[in-house]
Amino acid sequence: MTAFKSEFIRTLVERGFMHQCTDLDALDELAARQRITAYIGYDCTAPSLHVGSLVQIMMQRHLQKTGHQPIVLMGGGTTKVGDPSGKDASRQLLSDADIAANMAGIREVFSRFVDFGEGAGDAVMVNNDDWLNELAYIPFLRDMGRHFSINRMLSFDSVKLRLEREQPLSFLEFNYMILQAYDFLELNRRHECVLQMGGSDQWGNIVNGVELGRRVDGAALYGFTTPLITLASGAKMGKTAQGAIWLNPDMLSPYDYWQFWRNTEDADVGRFLRLFTELPLDEIAKLEALQDAEINEAKKILAEHATAMCHGADAARAAAETARQTFEEGSVATDLPTVDVPKAELQDGVVVFEMLRRAGLCQSNGEARRLIKGGGARVNDNQVADEMAKMSMADMTDEGVIKLSAGKKRHALVRPA
Repeated sequence: MTAFKSEFIRTLVERGFMHQCTDLDALDELAARQRITAYIGYDCTAPSLHVGSLVQIMMQRHLQKTGHQPIVLMGGGTTKVGDPSGKDASRQLLSDADIAANMAGIREVFSRFVDFGEGAGDAVMVNNDDWLNELAYIPFLRDMGRHFSINRMLSFDSVKLRLEREQPLSFLEFNYMILQAYDFLELNRRHECVLQMGGSDQWGNIVNGVELGRRVDGAALYGFTTPLITLASGAKMGKTAQGAIWLNPDMLSPYDYWQFWRNTEDADVGRFLRLFTELPLDEIAKLEALQDAEINEAKKILAEHATAMCHGADAARAAAETARQTFEEGSVATDLPTVDVPKAELQDGVVVFEMLRRAGLCQSNGEARRLIKGGGARVNDNQVADEMAKMSMADMTDEGVIKLSAGKKRHALVRPA
């Protein structure tokens, strides 16, 4: 392996973050010589980011820990347009109020991973709406648009794949890559930012920004992308049958977050320990070498460290203890996700398939009914055999709750309100 001069680049490469870089040697040389400023952009399409964004967030954490400055760019402006990368349809356009609310939720995520402040290495959060909303369209097209070849824009995957699938691409979305390139130019001018990082699907957009900075200002800019993170099974990272794995606790409980990591496939344990924790590489090598049942201990360590970073050490310990009580003692751990149901409703009885949906263990009544037919639903650890079975106050345990399970690993408590 190449002997890198900068701790930042060495860390990213050794831990598996690198996919492509516009000029790795020059970037490594620069990062070894001085503090650099780098950014990643996040559009505000939801009130939280999910675990699919965690690779990018961890890169910004490593950037800061190795002495450099991260910029978190909130796409208040580009969210109004919508990034066509990897999409088959146009995004639903959000109102300014929706975008502002989503941005507030996303801010909470970053405060747990990087340190914000006024110092030279402190992270800063900026909003591209500050400059994009002020653009005069005709002067912008004249000054910036002339640097973009339509022929080349059509060759980038974000556009080409959509057209190959014969899915419509609006002119609004077609502008996205020009606006993202302009973001890089503005951040270089305002903050001396020299590096844009992102997922592999952003390579074309990032290269456009690097080239725009060179053509307009003669700036030496760099781009760095991460590989697409998929599971050993081939599934996309962060997408489960139960929905997205959100990073904000009001959208996904710390316990469910812990369980997501605990349920990592054996073949993914070492890779995920390198990407999503800060454990030393030699320790990770020992953990990923564990075999058979022992690999479960490595999964618990992954879950503990990933959850502590996102939700705090206390939440991670509480989640681990809840899991221990639930799976090892067979008792009802009261820290499991809980849904409150009116007592009168429980006295009359509620069909189990509906409660599975209401508890978030299934996405729909249909999915819940299929789970019951397949023998995967349980009430107080007893299998539900009848698709139309009901649960009621008669099922209440000594702890004053009803334990509802979907499979062996997903549980919730039903509590009378």
